[in-house]
Amino acid sequence: MIGSAYALAIDFSIYKLLNGYAFRHDGVEDPLRFFAMEGQVFFAVLLAGVFLVRGKWRSVNGRHGVVAAGFSAALALGIAQIVAQLWDRPRPYAAHADAAHLFIAASPDPSFPSDHATAAFAIAVALLLRHRTVGLAACLMAVILCVARVAVGTHYPSDVVAGALLGSAAALAFWHPAVRRPLHALADRSGALYEATLERVLGPGTRSAT
Repeated sequence: MIGSAYALAIDFSIYKLLNGYAFRHDGVEDPLRFFAMEGQVFFAVLLAGVFLVRGKWRSVNGRHGVVAAGFSAALALGIAQIVAQLWDRPRPYAAHADAAHLFIAASPDPSFPSDHATAAFAIAVALLLRHRTVGLAACLMAVILCVARVAVGTHYPSDVVAGALLGSAAALAFWHPAVRRPLHALADRSGALYEATLERVLGPGTRSAT
């Protein structure tokens, strides 16, 4: 019990540090608030770009990563919903109204784990396992998103850490050879269908080289 209380105290101390810093520095709070609210758009654009790009930037590994990212995020978010039902943890701005600063709209969902962190790391790790450059960029985005969700006051640090671990675990589950091979085959078929559709729409000779 003492250890648990100590861990919660540290958790809240880190929360106050980040949230308080954002409160005192608009130059930090504004971009973090924007990313905390719109970060999923950046991930959607990244995934769409990696899958749809053609020509010299086209990557089979990248397309494998996009499909794996979708499945990983779906699995991780499903598990996160179950966890949230088991522990209805109040948001920090509800539990500590006198010490928290909320810079975005309040959420009716439980605080633990963070859905944003869960999805972000599921996507980032799935990409990293298959396409290092894109994966590193996605991991950086995921870290920024996690920091932003704490700084704007909507999550404790432990919420985003738990989400990051859950998302990463889901991505690793889809890296198992028994799952990876059929998943990559699905990505290849989806990519071939996309290429064939573009060729029919744009005319012969538009298929990019493999």
